[in-house]
Amino acid sequence: MPMLRTAALLLALPLSSIAFAQTAPAPAPAPAAAAPTESVATINTRVNAALPADQAAMKAHVMFLSSDAMQGREAGTESYNVAAQYVASQFYSAGLTPAGTDGSYLQTVPLVSYKPASKGSFRYTPRGGSAAPLAFGEEYLPAPDPSRAKTVVDAPVVFVGYGIDAPRFKRNDYAGVDVKGKIVAFFAGAPASFPGEERAHFGNAANKAVAAQAKGAVGYLTLESPTSAKVRPFSRLAESYDSARMTWARPDGTGFFAAPDAPALGSLSMTGAEKLFAGARTSWASVVKTAETPAARFEAVELPGRLAIELATTIAPVTSYNVAGMLEGSDPQRKNEVVVLTAHLDHVGVGTPKNGDAIYNGAMDNAVGIAAMIEEAKRFKASGTPPKRSILFLAVTAEEKGLVGADYFARNPSIAKERMVANVNLDMPIITYKFEDVIAFGAERSTLGGYVKAAAAKLGVTFSPDPMPDQGLFTRSDHYRFVQQGIPSVFLWPGTKGPGKAAVDEFFAKHYHQPSDSMGQVPAIDWESGTRFIEANYMIAREIADAPERPEWNKGDFFGTLYEGYGAK
Repeated sequence: MPMLRTAALLLALPLSSIAFAQTAPAPAPAPAAAAPTESVATINTRVNAALPADQAAMKAHVMFLSSDAMQGREAGTESYNVAAQYVASQFYSAGLTPAGTDGSYLQTVPLVSYKPASKGSFRYTPRGGSAAPLAFGEEYLPAPDPSRAKTVVDAPVVFVGYGIDAPRFKRNDYAGVDVKGKIVAFFAGAPASFPGEERAHFGNAANKAVAAQAKGAVGYLTLESPTSAKVRPFSRLAESYDSARMTWARPDGTGFFAAPDAPALGSLSMTGAEKLFAGARTSWASVVKTAETPAARFEAVELPGRLAIELATTIAPVTSYNVAGMLEGSDPQRKNEVVVLTAHLDHVGVGTPKNGDAIYNGAMDNAVGIAAMIEEAKRFKASGTPPKRSILFLAVTAEEKGLVGADYFARNPSIAKERMVANVNLDMPIITYKFEDVIAFGAERSTLGGYVKAAAAKLGVTFSPDPMPDQGLFTRSDHYRFVQQGIPSVFLWPGTKGPGKAAVDEFFAKHYHQPSDSMGQVPAIDWESGTRFIEANYMIAREIADAPERPEWNKGDFFGTLYEGYGAK
């Protein structure tokens, strides 16, 4: 599950991904284990308690996938590969046909791990002055470039506010400036006045890079803001500047980035930015003052000097796998249309020990989602009635690295791309309580919303709107990669009515991306609710697959229009 947004926007080192996913910290020596609140025998008795067959089937998948033997299922590790083989065997048992590479259930996903190979060099030459270096860790931090080992840029710098051009919201931060052949510098995030999902879209650095590339920029810098400076000092960011990122590999072995001609160059602290603004028509002090207001609007301005940047990036190949199984549709015409069901198989691996435990097992995130998808496939088989449209069950890799496996599949599908007509995504359904409603992020954007509501009614639960619109969750899990290919998509969750909100809040506060997201430590999973969630997903997939009309975007929807999706125009 991607990282949720905090109240204050952090200054993020530019990544090649669109998501806010996060890996666990690097391993560290384990401290002495804290005294357990339960004995091992008591935990084992609780975990291994007998259940009805349908609940036991779901639980068995979670027990295996979130076991310590899986070492947190980090993408690119052997433990992840074992988990992928397990899911493939379950797809076979469910009667799905292979839909991966070379007739297998596994789609090979070529990845690259990349990170800065050095501290790089930033030298600024003010107009009429002499070149002077900026100080690493105090004034600048370099960004790795997955598309090349060496990056050299020497160009003027143009400040463009948030770096957003959004005609629908009557905002163009590039107004009045020409950035062709120049470096653009902008603040992270997007204005608070934007709707949550659109704000998350426009606030993403990679989307800003795409806009900058379209305008001819040769790279971009992210500026420290007053808000981010209060959350975490810039010097602290230097401690992890050389952490590894991940993206998928292009045929030449370099890493994919959506805007290779306008790469991330690095970040500037407020002190570093002030140097660039010296003598500018707009002072840095006035920019900082404006940045402290929620509805900040900035005047774009070219800064009076040139910035020479040299970067070195270490790029290493990594191989991982998506797992794909097809359930062929029965209708002669509609079976060529495919409903894609996704859940991510990876988690964040082994990291900093907490109470003596360094394995980030990922039981809820997202072994539960994978288990639900497997059992959903088996329900189709048990029904004896195949769906009219075909259904592709897809377990994706590297979600925690930035929705990378889903992006690779959406751009390089193992089936004809035009066959994919809808995506339904399962990511970290929290099932520690009796849910009374269901949520589908993005439901109001396409006709998929009607199918979700119909299925919820049949299950006897209500359908609720997004309870966290400020988080922009429609852009923060694997379905977003299908949205970017114009495919109507929804992201399903148990709802937050009744006991739901407290349960969700507790999970995020205590267990999200922690070693305690494991079978023996999270609040007791309600396996009856788990099987109800499977039934809800089965009904939703059945509604979509059997509907007379293919799913389509609502007329004029922002995402449908932006990505030229079916029905949006």
